[in-house]
Amino acid sequence: MRLMLMGIGTEWIVIIVVGAIILLFGGSKLPQLAKALGQSKKAFREGIEEGPEQGTASRSKLDAVDDEALFEEARRRAAQKKIES
Repeated sequence: MRLMLMGIGTEWIVIIVVGAIILLFGGSKLPQLAKALGQSKKAFREGIEEGPEQGTASRSKLDAVDDEALFEEARRRAAQKKIES
């Protein structure tokens, strides 16, 4: 059984989507777009695989920082930047 969407077959939907992508990005940009999508997918998968271990370590480092010390450092840097300007 074929999936039908408003009387249009799935083959036509795929053709229309591919045509719209070619019109939007142009033929010369498609390899760059595909490469960027592949790199993003790879980075996403790597992030998912190592995420739980890394997330807890970085969170504990942030919890150890005193908020008032952070604000004081931000004020000091802002004053220094003002003097340099």
